[in-house]
Amino acid sequence: MYQPLADELRPRSLDEVFGQEEILGPGKMLRRMIESGRVPNLIFYGPSGTGKTTVANIIAEATQRKLFKLNATTASTSDIKDIVSQLDTFMAPNGVLLYLDEIQSFNKRQQQSLLEHIENGKITLIASTTENPYFYVFNAILSRSTVFEFKPITPEAAMKAVCRAVDYMTEKTGLSVTAQEGALEHISMACGGDIRKALNAVEAIFIAAKTGDTELAITLDDAKAVTQRSAMRYDRGGDNQYDCLSALMKSIRGSDPDAAIHYLARFLEVGDLPSCCRRILCSACEDIALAYPMAIPIVKACVDSALQLGMPEARLPLSDAVILLATAPKSNSAYTAIARAISDVQAGKVGPFPRELQNVHADSAGQEREQGYLYPHDYPNHWVRQQYLPDNLVGTVYYEYGENKTEQAAKRYWDEIKG
Repeated sequence: MYQPLADELRPRSLDEVFGQEEILGPGKMLRRMIESGRVPNLIFYGPSGTGKTTVANIIAEATQRKLFKLNATTASTSDIKDIVSQLDTFMAPNGVLLYLDEIQSFNKRQQQSLLEHIENGKITLIASTTENPYFYVFNAILSRSTVFEFKPITPEAAMKAVCRAVDYMTEKTGLSVTAQEGALEHISMACGGDIRKALNAVEAIFIAAKTGDTELAITLDDAKAVTQRSAMRYDRGGDNQYDCLSALMKSIRGSDPDAAIHYLARFLEVGDLPSCCRRILCSACEDIALAYPMAIPIVKACVDSALQLGMPEARLPLSDAVILLATAPKSNSAYTAIARAISDVQAGKVGPFPRELQNVHADSAGQEREQGYLYPHDYPNHWVRQQYLPDNLVGTVYYEYGENKTEQAAKRYWDEIKG
């Protein structure tokens, strides 16, 4: 029976786990918990291929408890009831260890069905999720669990796993194996922090060896062929998408065109134009804004062009837009002004409209009272001093001129006119 290489080489002890030194290294919290033999309810959060299931298996061995595995995408409440029925029987005298994969796929009621049993300790829950548990896991489960984040495997750690896999397959197949310089390094880098992808790539290379050959040369071209696009992590609507959107906007705001263009490339690679276009438009208005007002219509034109062109040509106007924004002067004065104003409105700081600003046609019985409005265009420089804010907000300042050439020029202009 065929067994994937990633499963054949699944670590059996913590010392065999590559990466995750921050939580599994000597003296680290999760390792100390496991070695104590008394493991609480745990939630493992992180991308696939980073060791969550492997560590759950090791915990089951260390605690000598009966292990049940469920995948929340296919499991139901009845599956949990079947496990509960075995509690306090000779099948599970010490309770059970339940590994629940993709717990975010369980609805609130399904998650609640676990509460009584994880609270009294008869079920020790180890749940894994690729989504942020604080958004997707019911609070009552969270309050009874300890969350550990599994980070993507570094290329250095992935390289150790790749070399181990090559050595194992060499011994298993009896082939004489040589690797072109950079080939194994490419697999380690292109797996995107997913050990499973790296081992699958190694396995694919060995499977492709011709029957009867006694030698196998792992070339860089072969390494590239089995890792096409594999480094991309992108879950539309999930944490990775929002992290990428955040990184794109923050790189633009931080005036780093290289980082900004990198995150744009990630969106282009997965073909998600709407998400990045929306964020680029937002950045033009929020982070550049009045420091370079023409950036807004220019970026709008670039986005319109990209959506009309489609891929792959869309990369050209979007690249123009991102580099323009990243290298443009920055100002968030308008963003700050509207945030302050909205805060006051939400707090009830509104007050009646000054009589001068009211609509004269709103007077009752068709009788227009003297409004007293001064028409600015009738005065020098098209400006005259009068009250615009409600009485209870007179003197409030929402907008402060940004420290850039454009806004400072406007400030000098109005300072001179208003005295």
